[in-house]
Amino acid sequence: MSKINQQRLVDHFFSLVKIDSESCDEKQIAESLAEQLGELGFTVHKLPVPKEISNGFNIYARLDGDLDDSVVFSCHMDTVTPGIGIEPVLEDGVIRSKGNTILGGDDKSGIAAIMEAIRSVKEDGKSHKTIELAFTVHEEGGLFGSFHYDMSYIQSNKAIVLDTGGPIGTIVNAAPGQQKIIAKITGRPAHAGLAPEEGISAGQVAADAISKMNLLRIDEETTANIGIIEGGQATNIVMPEIRVVAEARSLNAQKLDNQVAHMIETFENSANAFGAQVEIKSTRAYDAFVISDTHPHILEVKQSFEAIGVAPFTKGTGGGSDANNFNAKGLVTVNLSTGMAKVHTTEEYISVQDMVDITRFVEHYITQ
Repeated sequence: MSKINQQRLVDHFFSLVKIDSESCDEKQIAESLAEQLGELGFTVHKLPVPKEISNGFNIYARLDGDLDDSVVFSCHMDTVTPGIGIEPVLEDGVIRSKGNTILGGDDKSGIAAIMEAIRSVKEDGKSHKTIELAFTVHEEGGLFGSFHYDMSYIQSNKAIVLDTGGPIGTIVNAAPGQQKIIAKITGRPAHAGLAPEEGISAGQVAADAISKMNLLRIDEETTANIGIIEGGQATNIVMPEIRVVAEARSLNAQKLDNQVAHMIETFENSANAFGAQVEIKSTRAYDAFVISDTHPHILEVKQSFEAIGVAPFTKGTGGGSDANNFNAKGLVTVNLSTGMAKVHTTEEYISVQDMVDITRFVEHYITQ
């Protein structure tokens, strides 16, 4: 087995995280990656996305191989905030940020691993599968880049997203669908001290509804949460309006529909009971996917992990990724860990060994 160039891998990762690319502002990282992929011999296409989701573009890149197989590798190019002016630091084999920003290993560790694996394979002159890359914008906060991804370019029937945490060998083969619910409750204002009985408190309606709602862990496949409550003007005014933002998730589509229906009905019943109005906006953020442990794609992925001495295992997760949208579009997609940890916090870190191991996996997978 060839040796991954660890220094080059780390240097490239450092250079990627130093490019500011908070969600909506991916133009610079997308241009940089498009250029680098062109230099690696890929045919690169810059795929437009709606202006409101990014000033950049999705990337489709293709490198034809001489083995009779193909695969799509995918990562997102954006980071959460605070992600401006990231300064990566390497200490005792672990990479962190200086502490006032995130690191950006979510998801630039995946991009670095894929590109180092390809560099290594090309240097060794090894035969490889046809490699298709789908790099997306604005994954954080809504999976928007993959939702708008132009699938007409994709020719393979399977994909691997490198965008989760946990030990190397983690294969996410089940993830929930998510529904967002925004309830705007309108009551009636009145002076809270002089004539409170003339008012209808939107806050009271919301409290009544929430107290009667099944929330948090519903069952092993389903969760629900009230995330934001906004409203009110002053303590001496009966609250005329309140906005409640909630979500529900489930690995099971029917259970998700049932939970959402329950939440909407509870809001409506409470509004009716108090004589208030409620306006509800319910939108599907993304759909669930479940891939069988015995699916050929999973078995092939496991085989490559075992070949490099890593014990693979499948698991479900409670969060969404671009894999949700790619599966919904008919592309069988799993999500693998790069070893990223404490993501979305200023304590985010990743070990160099984990980065090397996921790179070794990619290298083995594309040359088998």
